[in-house]
Amino acid sequence: MQTTETRSRERSGIGIARVGDTASRARRPFVFGALLTFSALYYYRPEDFIPGLNYIPMAKVAAILGVLALIIGMTGSGKVKVPAGITFLWLLLFQMTICIPFAKWPRGAINVVFENFSKAVVIAMLISMAVNKLGELRKLLWIQVSAVGLVTFFSIALSHHDRVGRLSGIQKSILENPNELALNIAINFPLVVAFILHARGFKKALWVLALAFMSVGIVLTYSRSGLLAFLISVIVSVWEYGIKGKRRSVVAVAGVLLFVGLGVALSSAHYRARVESIVLGNIEGSEDKGSIEARKGLLKKSIVVALEHPLFGVGPGCFGLVDQGWIVAHNTYTELAAEAGILALVLFLMAIGAAFKNIRQVRKSQQYRDDPEFRLFTQALWAGIVTYLVGACFGSTEYGLYPYFMVAYSCAMVRIVGAPPSVQLDTDGKPHDLSQHDYSSRRKHQTVWSR
Repeated sequence: MQTTETRSRERSGIGIARVGDTASRARRPFVFGALLTFSALYYYRPEDFIPGLNYIPMAKVAAILGVLALIIGMTGSGKVKVPAGITFLWLLLFQMTICIPFAKWPRGAINVVFENFSKAVVIAMLISMAVNKLGELRKLLWIQVSAVGLVTFFSIALSHHDRVGRLSGIQKSILENPNELALNIAINFPLVVAFILHARGFKKALWVLALAFMSVGIVLTYSRSGLLAFLISVIVSVWEYGIKGKRRSVVAVAGVLLFVGLGVALSSAHYRARVESIVLGNIEGSEDKGSIEARKGLLKKSIVVALEHPLFGVGPGCFGLVDQGWIVAHNTYTELAAEAGILALVLFLMAIGAAFKNIRQVRKSQQYRDDPEFRLFTQALWAGIVTYLVGACFGSTEYGLYPYFMVAYSCAMVRIVGAPPSVQLDTDGKPHDLSQHDYSSRRKHQTVWSR
């Protein structure tokens, strides 16, 4: 028999997934297992290291696995409430799709939209649906952070540098370019700190070692944009963990890192020149080679292109064709607007804004107040998103998975605390915020994925 609260929810259009049968619950281990497999394939890229795997289209295998998991997960789940952040991503995918006929290179745009970005939306949807335990979220974050840490370690150990001597990742794709490697190190820095604070004994020592190598990696990439993002990451981490979290050790370690970093900058004429060139431009010894001026020109060009093509842009992935230079804009925001229209940029920012809103909602929960581990990773997620927003000003990241993973993680955290990402109605029809409910009572309203 339906309760008054259940009928009220149905009338208000909340559409919370209902508890499935035994078969539905039995499907959940496969769904989450597929999600873990996808994450491992995406971040670790085993085809770059294991002979023979490069002949297998691992990206397509991962994509098919994600779609299959999503289909199986939704089967028999009843109504599914799509969080606001994920809704914006689906709308962004639709916007990119309708831009394809107007693209400078439609075939290339198809590849970017359906082989890259669509995968991000599917996996983000899957994360928001399938993850409802802190342990599950921690596993996904562990894969991401450990991959960045291991790639950095082996890149340094094997002295893997590009032709001008900058550290580059030993794997291909997202961690190969020095600037992208540095940006990923900066973004994942708060998560490494969270794992250090959470771990004990030997595991803590390993994470500290990873943090040390990642800090050294920032210097060896000679990436100015990575350095700026890293400084923001350290400052935000000190604020969240050290000052707000009242952990003096975090403040002390951050001070040591900055002191050592300053020492390296002063002792290396090359690195000192690179840092000084951020403010002074192309000075002697910086090996800038006109990079700063070129990026300023690309930034201006991307803004102009966005204003000239406000509705559909020049096509996803097609900014490099504007002057036949095949050079990206090195700015996520302006490049997205130039390639997919101003609406695409608005939807992107709304998705990121939804992630911040989710975190604010989570911080009001009883679990955030009572569970130190949950609070720790909530702080890490917030710090990572803030760092990304800064780093995105210096890199073209709009078709990668990382920012959309972060949006999905925030949705998963809302699910973990048991509060749907929208306001429900009381039996009298007035708005009612579940985030203010007692934590134990909210657990009763978990969806099929919680069982």
